[in-house]
Amino acid sequence: MIKSELILRLAASNPHLYQRDVERIVSTIFQEIADALARGDRVELRGFGAFSVKHRPSRVGRNPRTGEAVDVAEKSVPFFKTGKELREKLNAGS
Repeated sequence: MIKSELILRLAASNPHLYQRDVERIVSTIFQEIADALARGDRVELRGFGAFSVKHRPSRVGRNPRTGEAVDVAEKSVPFFKTGKELREKLNAGS
């Protein structure tokens, strides 16, 4: 599912809201999550999961074409850990 499909589903299940308002709500939620991660905060959505930032130290990598050593700078990457309820829902059909 992509963002526009999410907005359409939410608008369809909430006919009392205009689609433009649903779009603004979804965009605001995503922006707040991104802003919190940029500040280094953790975002937890009970039952769904938690977003956090992991820091990867600098390292020496390899260029796959030439095999030459390449310095890779340290970086921060987003990380998502599923919540217990979501894991149980995904594995219920197994």
